[in-house]
Amino acid sequence: MPYDNKKDLPEQVKNVLPAHAQDIYAAAYNNAWEEYKDKEKRYGNESREEVSHKVAWSAVENVYKKDNNGNWIKK
Repeated sequence: MPYDNKKDLPEQVKNVLPAHAQDIYAAAYNNAWEEYKDKEKRYGNESREEVSHKVAWSAVENVYKKDNNGNWIKK
């Protein structure tokens, strides 16, 4: 289901991503949730939620990367 605010994000997102990256994640997830609501638009047997999480992480990775210490930093 879509995220209304950052406090509703999964723990693995809230605990590792900076605030701006969390914004990116939430916006991308919510957009993908709508875009891939029809099963025909999804590849394979992935659920709407699985696809939305993948899209969200991809959006974050377009702007952020992990440093040598495992922290997410802007590219």
